[in-house]
Amino acid sequence: MKMGDQLTDVRRCPHCSIATPLLYQVWASKGSEGTPRTDGQDRKAWATYLCRTCGGAVSAEAYGPYIGQEAAYLYPGTKQAHEDIPSIARVFLQQAFDTLHAPDASAVMAGSAVDAMLKERGYDDQKKSLYARIDQALADNVLTQGMAEWAHSVRLGSNRPRHADAERPHVSHAEARQSVEFAEALGNFLFVLTAKIDRGIEAAKTASAVK
Repeated sequence: MKMGDQLTDVRRCPHCSIATPLLYQVWASKGSEGTPRTDGQDRKAWATYLCRTCGGAVSAEAYGPYIGQEAAYLYPGTKQAHEDIPSIARVFLQQAFDTLHAPDASAVMAGSAVDAMLKERGYDDQKKSLYARIDQALADNVLTQGMAEWAHSVRLGSNRPRHADAERPHVSHAEARQSVEFAEALGNFLFVLTAKIDRGIEAAKTASAVK
């Protein structure tokens, strides 16, 4: 990511997910040596950019050899579906992240991600609605009451049975973001946390065997 009057080579805006965003600089730290610090660590240079599409602000950080060349980190960073989420659900979730600028599409992808996650856990009866299968997962103690209630409060996919849909067929940006956040949280709950625990157990066993 090249730092200058514009921040280039950013794949998507972290806020609206528009592809190849125009990010223009509104502030930058002065000097080629970076910002002063007293802890003895490498100095850093900072710059703030705004997305021309959504107006969202991002901060770019450069340090050491990167100063004056390119950004080492971007805050907030672009969303990436976690590698511990099964592949089909992970692809849908990534598409939900990438289409947040098109909320109808993003909500559909979030619903597809949740559907794929439930199938991975054995809830694959397509005769039942997505929400019915979520309720079954709750009854089986696979999901918590809070997760189930959250699921029913967001719009997942394009066919949620709501009376308001005839008059309000489209998903708002806020609704899409809630749907995507739920899908991401469900993936973390069902797969990422479990994988992390399993790795922690194995690491503890290995550490004990070394003693």
